[in-house]
Amino acid sequence: MLRPTLSLAFLPVLLAALAPPDVVAQGSKADYERAESLARAAREAARSRRPYRFTADGDALWTIDPDAGPEGAMIVVDAATGERREAEAALEDVVDRIRKAEWNGPRRSRSGGAEVEIRFENRLDRAVDLWWLDTAGERRPYGSIEAGATRRQRTFRNHVWLVTGRGDEELGVYRAEEWFEMVVVDGTRTRRGERPPPPPRGTSPDGRWRASIVEHDLAVLDVASGERVRLTTEGDERTSFRGPFHWSPDGRWFVAFRERKVETREVHFVESSPDDRVQPKLHSIPYVKPGDPLPEVTPIVVDVEARTALAVASESMDDAWSQSRFRWAPDASRFTFVHVERGHRVMRLLAVDPETRAVSVLIEEAPETFVDYSNKTFVHFVEPAGEIVWMSERSGWNHLHLFDRDGAYVRPLTEGEWVVRSVLDTDDAARTLTIEVAGIDPDQDPYHVHVARVDLDGNLTRLTEADGTHEVERSPDGRFLLDNWSRVDHPPVTELRRGDDGSLVAVLDRADDAPRRATGARLPERFVAKGRDGATDIWGVIHRPSNHDPSRKYPVVEQIYAGPHGHHVPKRFSPWHGAQSIAELGFVVVQIDGMGTNGRSKAFHDVAWKNLGDAGFPDRIAWIRAAAEHDPSMDLTRVGIYGGSAGGQNALRGLLMHPDFYEVGVADCGCHDNRMDKIWWNEAWMGFPVGPHYEEQSNVTQAHRLQGKLLLIVGELDRNVDPASTMQVVDALIDADKDFDLLVMPGVGHGAAETPYGSRRRADFLVRHLLGVEPRWE
Repeated sequence: MLRPTLSLAFLPVLLAALAPPDVVAQGSKADYERAESLARAAREAARSRRPYRFTADGDALWTIDPDAGPEGAMIVVDAATGERREAEAALEDVVDRIRKAEWNGPRRSRSGGAEVEIRFENRLDRAVDLWWLDTAGERRPYGSIEAGATRRQRTFRNHVWLVTGRGDEELGVYRAEEWFEMVVVDGTRTRRGERPPPPPRGTSPDGRWRASIVEHDLAVLDVASGERVRLTTEGDERTSFRGPFHWSPDGRWFVAFRERKVETREVHFVESSPDDRVQPKLHSIPYVKPGDPLPEVTPIVVDVEARTALAVASESMDDAWSQSRFRWAPDASRFTFVHVERGHRVMRLLAVDPETRAVSVLIEEAPETFVDYSNKTFVHFVEPAGEIVWMSERSGWNHLHLFDRDGAYVRPLTEGEWVVRSVLDTDDAARTLTIEVAGIDPDQDPYHVHVARVDLDGNLTRLTEADGTHEVERSPDGRFLLDNWSRVDHPPVTELRRGDDGSLVAVLDRADDAPRRATGARLPERFVAKGRDGATDIWGVIHRPSNHDPSRKYPVVEQIYAGPHGHHVPKRFSPWHGAQSIAELGFVVVQIDGMGTNGRSKAFHDVAWKNLGDAGFPDRIAWIRAAAEHDPSMDLTRVGIYGGSAGGQNALRGLLMHPDFYEVGVADCGCHDNRMDKIWWNEAWMGFPVGPHYEEQSNVTQAHRLQGKLLLIVGELDRNVDPASTMQVVDALIDADKDFDLLVMPGVGHGAAETPYGSRRRADFLVRHLLGVEPRWE
């Protein structure tokens, strides 16, 4: 049916004429240029923290001051006192403790590493020659180093260098690995300890046996005699045996696996404009989706002495999603592993007696929602008693708990309304664990990471304290810690702390932020407001343009990513954030972690269970309204939203389900229907089997609700999210007779909106529909 059409060419002029006088109309060429130039200037001006490294004995730290002349200067810090000494006075004391050992690996460079530096010091009484060994192992000359001279050589990680003397005498081969390394050429060969080649895969601890797969079946080789014994006969294309092989310490037993295969789904897509030919290419990749059948994998216990290979079976192992972390007891009396049921609602630590193949449940997690196994699994056996340290959210918060060898509960090791983020280190002799924690300080951002030590009696010692997010490095002997911390609005600080109690020895470095501030670039503002329940704190940041005028009005744009696998608002310092590039065009841009994202309480996370369409929107909208009360320049009559991947799903969901708040959206490579996306991520939060909630949460089935302005972006070669997910939204929008914009990018994979063209089109769309002007970027 033909419909009358109306030109909208006059719309920007009309909107500008109707806009109140305090509304800013930006989106000009100057705004686009300022966004680009400020990003570049801020990154160039920001001085990253100066990396410090411990000497091998842990008595000192050293770094290079790049501002101290063309060669820089070595700075050495006494770890016990924090006293700093510079170059010449310190060099002889420390250089032999940091000198680089030779490289015993392949004599060729590998590409793709970060830029680093090797300093070559020639202590000989004659010149030496320097060669770069390229990726083919060929020598490339890099000149000579005179007697007594030093060469500061910029290179890249994994590049290999050769030093030669008279008559092509080899003086050393070195591979760049750390950010800075010192090579001393003095006639001695400082080689790494010769590493014996690892035994062939599948070899028993005593070297007597070697497990392998022969024509889909299990076999074992007597290494001494060369006799190979086939242990199974039923292997074929559909049912085969495989590794990895887990040997018992005494070499009598090993665990292998039998896998009954199923037909695997493939996703097909067409590359319309390949570089190497005129005609399109068809691509196909294996891609398992929610609800698809999975292979049946069964542990097999092999008794090498008896030549038997028998399956382990138990109701506690039914419907496996994964089986991992296999471990034999030191006396080979049992092996244990972590079993996760499909649907991600049950996780068990199981023990198997190899003699009887009897299976016992040591520990079980079975919440009413999901087990976040991909982020919150930790199991450690403390010998000789075999006590078990186990990570769990059973208290409502992610903590560590102690069980005895048989799975009887002993005590919580950590507890309270905060979370353990990870275990950095275990010390069985001292009966302690070094852990990362978050939310432990009620007056700090609950996502800030701190470091602590806890013993098996539950005594906790804090090792960091500053209001920021922390990353630590221990000295080789553990006596000292390097604590590098920052905050989204605070540049990096490096502190030296004592390893036993976390007390401060010295502040080693404070990044100078003045050059970045001089560019005019703004840092985000942290902001916290109550969520949907009126009680829970919701944290986020606000990005404003560098020329922000608080007396004017600016449209608000949310950059959204609500994936439950993590939290996504930046916490560490960065001289420039991608959201700032959008803000510079005339917007206030916000980022928020609503309920359903990770890193807080179990209840906070559980909002996502079978409910990805929620995406924390009630919390986000409440937060933005509170932010607008805090900053009246935020114009809530003009609100946009954009995101990619799960954020693309979220951005469209905001338009569909909250059209009274979000009126403009850009959705890039979205997983718009969770039945169309990869199995693990979607079944983890939406559950199994696939039920009606999948359909209800789909943007495809809700596409008829669209009211605002929408730009869909997709790369035709997206191997992460099936591109058909976006095209099914397109089909539903057409069926519903909805207007929208679509950008399909040939030859582009996941994250099409982050390409230069996709990024510009996203910015243009927001400018056009929220600022009411045509972008003037030419």
